[in-house]
Amino acid sequence: MNIHEYQAKQLFRDYGVAVAQGAVAKSAAEFDAALAQLPAGKIVVKSQIHAGGRGKGKFTNGFAGGVKIADNAAQAKELAGKMLGNILVTHQTGPAGRKVQTIYFTAASGIAKEYYLAVLLDRATSQPVIIASTEGGMDIEHVADHTPEKILRRYIDPAVGFSSHIGRDLGYQLGLGDEQVKQFGKLLEGVYKFFLEKDCAMVEINPLVVTPEGKVEALDAKVSFDDNALFRHPDIQALRDLNEEDPKEIEASKYNLNYIALDGNIACLVNGAGLAMATMDIIQYFGGKPANFLDVGGGANEEQVTAAFRIILSDPSVKGILVNIFGGIMKCDIIARGVIAAAKNVQLTVPLVVRLEGTNVQLGREILAQSGLAITAADSLSDAAKKIVAALK
Repeated sequence: MNIHEYQAKQLFRDYGVAVAQGAVAKSAAEFDAALAQLPAGKIVVKSQIHAGGRGKGKFTNGFAGGVKIADNAAQAKELAGKMLGNILVTHQTGPAGRKVQTIYFTAASGIAKEYYLAVLLDRATSQPVIIASTEGGMDIEHVADHTPEKILRRYIDPAVGFSSHIGRDLGYQLGLGDEQVKQFGKLLEGVYKFFLEKDCAMVEINPLVVTPEGKVEALDAKVSFDDNALFRHPDIQALRDLNEEDPKEIEASKYNLNYIALDGNIACLVNGAGLAMATMDIIQYFGGKPANFLDVGGGANEEQVTAAFRIILSDPSVKGILVNIFGGIMKCDIIARGVIAAAKNVQLTVPLVVRLEGTNVQLGREILAQSGLAITAADSLSDAAKKIVAALK
């Protein structure tokens, strides 16, 4: 689960992480009250969407930049009016963009130097890793691709945990002075404690800055949480912004379905994340384009399968469906009955190819064959992919 920058910064404050003073407005009527909370001087106007690249983004109304610096409150109000309620397109949103429904005003901070800082889980080592770089700012992806030696990594042994020397070592490697190293160490300790206690998937500060006055401060904040741990954090769940999520993905979560919308036209319904990924790969290999990732899990029932079909078909770009089931815990005859019931309930009008393998596979195939529905059976995954791609052509 992702949250907005303004929400992340409020959580940062709770952990002693230095951030600039800010105020939020969700309508034009709230601009004046929000701006009145900030000191006189320059103000940063920030569009709040769940995507990076806001500063280089462009609105569909022609206005460029989702992050702007205003000289005063009047100018900040004018800039915010051009952002709020409009669609911002960045390299992370895709061409559809995201509607800006919240504006975050912050007191502008002077910048003497920008850095990059993040904490995330390294899956290769099963350890948290702190990533830092002297090359913070909007082009950090370019740094990672072209000068990876400028990115520092520090792995944290979970059995030992974080200690103050880690912050000191990284601070000096980044070239910070003695006073800034102390501030950086305190900030990093707070960020790491937040990462652990709130079950974060990633905490990113880009940029982390040193001001002309020598203050170390988080100028931006991007945080995502482990969905599987949200039950432990009702306070974090309350921060969820459904306006930032695909309606199909929201509906899928109600049925415990793992669904991610993509931009293809062949929908996939698969049991198991690995098998789902392989299914998408082989569709692409044979010239098709997957419309989604959909893992119904190992024990889906008829209601879940019906819901999956309904969600799939709510996407107007879907022109065909490939069902790929390996029956282990889930028996093929049960999934076959679910597919038939779902096809009838949603009045299926697009080609449907079904590949079953595993427990009770012969019975499952017989049930499909006797259904009277226009279901194309496949003997293997490659056969299924070929048939659904051919059906669309």
